[in-house]
Amino acid sequence: MTGECLFCKISSGRTETEFLHETDTLVVFRDINPAARVHLLIVPKKHIRSVNDLTDDDRSILADMIFAARVMADTEGVAQSGYRLFFNVERGGGQVIFHLHLHLVAR
Repeated sequence: MTGECLFCKISSGRTETEFLHETDTLVVFRDINPAARVHLLIVPKKHIRSVNDLTDDDRSILADMIFAARVMADTEGVAQSGYRLFFNVERGGGQVIFHLHLHLVAR
């Protein structure tokens, strides 16, 4: 964990962020600047800077993130109508907070 990383602070409970879902490996919460009616962030508790920094040991975390997205899409009522999942990778790819996170967006 990186002490000054915003998502490390959030995922470790050091902020007042409301978690919609939490497991041993990740948390899910609403984006503070939503791009759509439903815009959730799925954030691993382990600090991983970006997709470029993933290791073989992180494979289960990625699977957990995808399955959490599926659960949250159902919970938010968008599983059948459709949603997008995406990672922004590095500054040129739109990454602003350098802690791996998966966006779930539905209009």
